[in-house]
Order: sequence, then structure tokens, then C-alpha cells
Amino acid sequence: MTPDFAARAKRGLPWLVLAGVMVAALSLRGPIFAPTPVMTEIESDLGIGAATAGLLTTAPVLMFAALTPVAALVIRRAGAELALLIALSGVLIGTFVRALPGFGWMLAGMVVIGASITVGNVVIPVIIRRDVAPDRVALVTAAYVAMLNAGSLVTSMLTAPIAAVIGWPAALLSWSLITVAGIVLWSVHLRRARRAGRGDRYSGAPPVPPVRHPGDVDPVALTGPLPVVGRDRSLLRRPVAWLLLVAFGLQCLIYYALSTWLPTFVADELGLDAAAAGAIASVYQGVGILGAFLVPLLLRFTPRIVPPLVICASWLVVTAGLVFAPQLLWVWLAVGAIGHAGGFVVIFSALVAVARDDAEAAGMSALVQGGGYTIGAVGAPLMGGLHEATGEWTAALVVMMVLAVFYCGALLAAIAASHRATR
Repeated sequence: MTPDFAARAKRGLPWLVLAGVMVAALSLRGPIFAPTPVMTEIESDLGIGAATAGLLTTAPVLMFAALTPVAALVIRRAGAELALLIALSGVLIGTFVRALPGFGWMLAGMVVIGASITVGNVVIPVIIRRDVAPDRVALVTAAYVAMLNAGSLVTSMLTAPIAAVIGWPAALLSWSLITVAGIVLWSVHLRRARRAGRGDRYSGAPPVPPVRHPGDVDPVALTGPLPVVGRDRSLLRRPVAWLLLVAFGLQCLIYYALSTWLPTFVADELGLDAAAAGAIASVYQGVGILGAFLVPLLLRFTPRIVPPLVICASWLVVTAGLVFAPQLLWVWLAVGAIGHAGGFVVIFSALVAVARDDAEAAGMSALVQGGGYTIGAVGAPLMGGLHEATGEWTAALVVMMVLAVFYCGALLAAIAASHRATR
């Protein structure tokens, strides 16, 4: 054990780092979903259709797919602390661009926000793994995922009430205050780190592997290509890689479709105003905070097949429930939140299990995330387009339910393949 690793293992939680990471996490999902509670007003004021409006959440997801390798390069050149500061600054700039008049500026702002969030997605798990004692990495990672959901919860719940007072453009702009808080807190940490003379630039040397428990997931493996994307094409011939890609892609598609249109669906189905609809739809994000901690517990204390079965049941319940009993949607959303919060952990736990070495884990993660987010980007325009074409939500929700069935098939097949590979 190296002296640096031993020191990390002995010290407690680095509270300033954790505070900076958790506040930053609020800005790494919330800005994507902030427009969803006021989507009807955006469509009306900008003169666009539902399919076009769906591009507002599609643009950031496409950035996740396209720019993950670029994000890894930014981290290598700038160092982790500065990279996160760059990410938050980019989110702030994108929020202001999005507030400029016209759909073109709004879409451009979402592209900037998505590109910036991509850097944050990659760098925060690296910071957690570097600065948190190994036995607490899984807990802190779960807390980070919970804060991502908290950001989505707050913006889903409060954007419409704020918009009712100051208008939706100013309401979307008001969320920049959270990003500013993250920038200030992280700037303090960066200044202290530099004053202490700590080198932060990623050296390319492999990190010292921490002690892990069953069910723990390596955050560095999850983030994909860091320091480089594996170039071994043999993983393309492994069926499990494609099964995981399909599962992750369908999960992203359904999640971003539902998250984009739930407030509008709730308003249409229950006849509620935008504020009440946003509050009910926020259940989907809020319960995800608990779901982020549930699946790691299941992975550690139950047979390996239990967590994927729970995730599959969650997706089937939420999609079928919205089709057949929409009046109970708050129940379906609460159950469905377990799926979107825990599905990522289940999928990438299987990925880490079947990877034969760190390089293959990184390459497979890049393949699954790149392809998966590309598939996921179709979700919001697809659901919006089906609603626009039919004038109601049934057809769109039936498509989501069918896709959930295919998702379950791909996920369970991937889990079975991972079990065979690790025997």
C-alpha cells in the first residue's frame, strides 16, 4: 500500500470536497429538466410543436454520448478540480444563453449545458475515488446520485410556481443561483488545494486499487474512457456488451421521455395547473433519491438476480400503470423511480463483473454509454411526436410500455451472461 493510499484510507471524509461535489451535483441534472414543467408555455410562446420541444432534453443527452472522450481529455489537461470548475462555469453560461429570446438560443444553451454536464459526469466519480477512503466510496457515490435526483426534484417542483410569478424565461434563469453557489464553493476548495501545493493534474498512472466489498462498483470504470478509451475491438464480439448497450439505451430512452413529458401529461390527464402537475411529476425524481441507496444494499445483501428483477418490475409497473390506471400515477411514479435510480448501478455492476481487465471495463463502458445515450436521445422527441400526431398520450405510453418489456429482456439476458462469465 502506498503512503498516499494509506493516508486516504485512514482519514475521515473530506468535508469541503464532499460539500463541493454535492452542491455541484445539483447543477448536473436539474438544468436539463427545468424546462419540462413549463413545456406547454414554451411551445406556445415559441410557436413550436411537441416533437421540436423534445429536442430541449435531447440535446444534452446527445452531448453525453458524443463528448465523453473529450471530457476525459479535459480532465487530463486541466486536472480534476479545475475541470469541475469549468463544467459548472459552462452550465452557468449555457443557462444564460438559454434565456435569450428564440428557440435557437434556447437549444444552443441546452447544448452548452449538456457539454458542460458531460465533463462533470466524468470528473466527479474520479474525485470521489481519489479523495474518499475506499470503504466509503460506495456510500458517497450513492449520495452523489441522490443529489443528482435532488436537483431534478427541485427544478421539477418549483419551476412552474416561479414561472407563474416572473415568467418562464426568468424562472429558468433563476436556477443559475445554485450553479453560482457550486462555483463559489468549488473555487474555495481549488484555492485551498493550490495553496497546499497539491498537484492535481492526472498523470496517466493507474490508480491504486481500493479494497472493495461485494456489490461495490468502481466509479472510474463507470465513467468510461479515463485515461484512454480501450482500443481492443474484441469486446465488440461479446454479446454481453451489446445486451448492456441495448438495456442502457432503452432505460435512457424511457427515462428521458417520461421525465420530459410527465408534467404535461399530468396536467392533461388530471386537469391540474402547471404548478400542481410539476409537483406530482417531481415524485418521479424525488423517490429516486431513496432508490439510489436501495440498489447498492440489494446488491450487497441479496442474491445477484434480485436487483435486476426489482429494476425490471419497477419499469414495467410505471409504464403499464400510466397506460391502464393514470389516476394512480403518483403510485406508479414512486415505484418507477427505483428503476431509473438503480438501473444504472445494476447495468454497470454487470459491466464491471464481465470485464476481463480495467482497459476492457473502460472500453466497454464507453461503448455502452456512447451507444446508450444516443438511443436515449430519441426518447423525448419520440414521445412528443406521438402525442402531437395522435392528440393524446395513450399511443406514446403504450410504446414506452413495449420498450420496457424489451428493456427487461435485454437486461436479464445481460445479467445471465454476466453470471456465466464470472463462474
